[in-house]
Amino acid sequence: MTRILGIDPGSQRTGIGIIDVGADGRLQHVYHAAINVLGNEDFHQRLKQIFDEISSVVDMYAPAEVAIERVFMARNPDSALKLGQARGAAICAVVNKGLGLSEYAAKEVKQAVVGGGAADKAQVQHMVGVLLNIPGKLQADAADALAIALTHAHTRSSVERLGIPRTAWRRRR
Repeated sequence: MTRILGIDPGSQRTGIGIIDVGADGRLQHVYHAAINVLGNEDFHQRLKQIFDEISSVVDMYAPAEVAIERVFMARNPDSALKLGQARGAAICAVVNKGLGLSEYAAKEVKQAVVGGGAADKAQVQHMVGVLLNIPGKLQADAADALAIALTHAHTRSSVERLGIPRTAWRRRR
């Protein structure tokens, strides 16, 4: 079994999702949650909360691999900056625990989980539930984090089969 932590960074809510991948490729849901940092008025405290909670999850669940969503360019520069800072707090928490991480663009995640890069949040939530056999509606940020973990699981499997680095077959922008 390989345990994968997926992280969907956000300045208001950061999604985290953990799956196990068997040697035969079977996927199993382990844990998911959304870190809600809206209770902290001070943005610095939000970043600390993201760092602390991801650190605790890594300690508790001991993932072997970590995947995070790559930042997209937002229309609002202030929002993009805050998202980048939240992402940085998450990355620091993971790297501080001695883990490396892989990054995936939102379109890559949607393509891997739903089959199309233009899928909406509801489609991602539904497919994550189906793929991991999770009944009921998932919280959007937690579903996105699980989708990132699923994308990493599918990608690492393809890389192993192809025997070439992921960067060699990714489409250039």
